[in-house]
Amino acid sequence: MGGTGFVGSYIIDELINNEIVPRLLIRKGSEYKLLQAEQCELVFGDISHDSAIRDAMQDCDAIIYNIGIIREFPEKGITFECLHYIGVKKCVEIAKELNINRFILMSANGVYNNRTEYQKSKLLAEEYLKSADLDYTIFHPSLIFGDPRGNNRPEFCTQLKKDMLSLPFPAPIFYTGLNPLKAGNYALSPIHAKDVATIFVKSIQEEKTVKKTFSLGGETYYWRDIISIISKAYEKNKWTIPVPVFAIKGIAKLFERFSWFPITNDQLTMLIEGNVCQSKNIYRMFDITPIPFNFETLDYLRS
Repeated sequence: MGGTGFVGSYIIDELINNEIVPRLLIRKGSEYKLLQAEQCELVFGDISHDSAIRDAMQDCDAIIYNIGIIREFPEKGITFECLHYIGVKKCVEIAKELNINRFILMSANGVYNNRTEYQKSKLLAEEYLKSADLDYTIFHPSLIFGDPRGNNRPEFCTQLKKDMLSLPFPAPIFYTGLNPLKAGNYALSPIHAKDVATIFVKSIQEEKTVKKTFSLGGETYYWRDIISIISKAYEKNKWTIPVPVFAIKGIAKLFERFSWFPITNDQLTMLIEGNVCQSKNIYRMFDITPIPFNFETLDYLRS
């Protein structure tokens, strides 16, 4: 579930590379988003339809639930509750009905803070999955980066370049409280989508990951350094300016319901919280050398 999205496209490639045939539930007309559609089994439908979910899961050995959104638009029926929680709940129940015991869930780092609707919906999904007595594995990735490979897939660095860094004024680095010298002092642990995909696929048959939750992240960087690295990747020297987060939150409260506005209150809250983790154990388990976050691995931003 979620195979046409940014991370999903990497997971599909990794499954195919390991001679596993992916079966995807996708909306009619979304086939163009698939890079290797001819190597997949497609079931057309929607995560809100039980019959479509059942058709997609029939005779499968494992379920990967990777559906996720970073902002919701309730007037369009696009909500965290529907896609992060209710969708997982439906898939868990149908997995039990079809005797599919292996279930891998993409959650998010920081969900236990439980301060935003995004975090609450992810946490509810985790709790429901854990209560279902399936052989689950849950992953908590930090910031995921990598070439979105076209088709309008939302990817953090690409969106940041488009919505903030390409504009003809300094990039804001937020701070809480009254001290602007602390601007940008919140950290993230970026991880490449290919590493995420490799870990997901290797976990399918790895008993050591069953009924466990893993954080996924790479080297830790402060926000101000992330801005600098992304700017350098597309050969720009971007100026920054400290901005009190409460001021931006006030503006976001007014305009976040519009898709053209680049950030929401919830996103600001989670950004200021920071999003760091250590993943050495799972890298060691699968003998993975993580792809670094630097201007070379961000070369896709130059296009």
